[in-house]
Amino acid sequence: MLRMLRRHQIHPGMVLILVWLCHFIGDQKVQAGNCWLQQGRNGRCQVLYHAQMSREECCRSGRLGMSWTEEDVPNTMLFRWTIFNGGAPNCIPCKETCDNVDCGPGKRCKMNRRGKPRCVCAPDCSNVTWKGPVCGSDGKTYRDECALLKAKCKGLQEVVVQYQGKCKKTCRDVHCPGTSNCVVDQTNNAYCVTCNRVCPEVTNPDQYLCGNDGIVYASACHLRRATCLLGRSIGVAYEGKCIKAKSCEDIQCRVGKKCLWDARLGRGRCALCDDVCPDSRSEEAVCASDNTTYPSECAMKQAACALGALLEVKHSGSCNSITEDQEEEEDQDYQDYMAYIHLSPLLDG
Repeated sequence: MLRMLRRHQIHPGMVLILVWLCHFIGDQKVQAGNCWLQQGRNGRCQVLYHAQMSREECCRSGRLGMSWTEEDVPNTMLFRWTIFNGGAPNCIPCKETCDNVDCGPGKRCKMNRRGKPRCVCAPDCSNVTWKGPVCGSDGKTYRDECALLKAKCKGLQEVVVQYQGKCKKTCRDVHCPGTSNCVVDQTNNAYCVTCNRVCPEVTNPDQYLCGNDGIVYASACHLRRATCLLGRSIGVAYEGKCIKAKSCEDIQCRVGKKCLWDARLGRGRCALCDDVCPDSRSEEAVCASDNTTYPSECAMKQAACALGALLEVKHSGSCNSITEDQEEEEDQDYQDYMAYIHLSPLLDG
């Protein structure tokens, strides 16, 4: 060794520097691993964030779920791990405990059953005064407002409390907050909405709509206003002014819709026909206007499209299970509707 150093005239101090450099480069090669966004339940690193990154750089953000692998492998191997092997082996999570983990507002860090730190939804419910069930704007009943806030945290960003109590099929006993009004939509669900009392002046005749009630509305805004004041969905029969149609042949529907004829009123309306209905549950059965029980409202609409005849839900459940209360409710709905028919000309001025 000394002879080689003398032959090449290399100073012994340089040898120490070269040895240190080799050691340093070796360490860097080990540290230049790959950074991943999460560690899967199978223990492997999943979703590559950045290749050729040290663990210090990977874990610097403090984000929960970030993981690191030290193997410096080619991109083909990373691809194989990700697609065929369920992730990269020898996965090292950046965080092993909940110490100094910031999960953001409405969430907190919690150790799961496998001893891994995870961010879970934990909204602040200290200001919630109503402890009973609430109806959300998605039409679902939540155990309480805190349960709704948890659902909002988990991804339903737009959902809010509509009114206190379970979601209803009628506006009876629905107390809407503030100045909002209760309206039953076309799916027979009660919602709280704010009525728009003023609509802009219509300058384009293409805005005219024929309502399912046979009344011409100057625009969609005018129809929504009438719906809100009535408290029940009117719906659009077709675009343009109402015509004295003798059959569906006289009515032109948009592409994707089919005309269904209402034999009772002698009117037609354009409806969207779904090809496939999901599997229905027993509690989803409905009694239709033809006094036939269908497995679900979707199945009823499917039958209506096949017949080309309008079918509407009379009430939930079998046609043989109607109660006196439901009959009274239908009578009241009819009286409300007749009152609205006389009021409509005044609404549209």
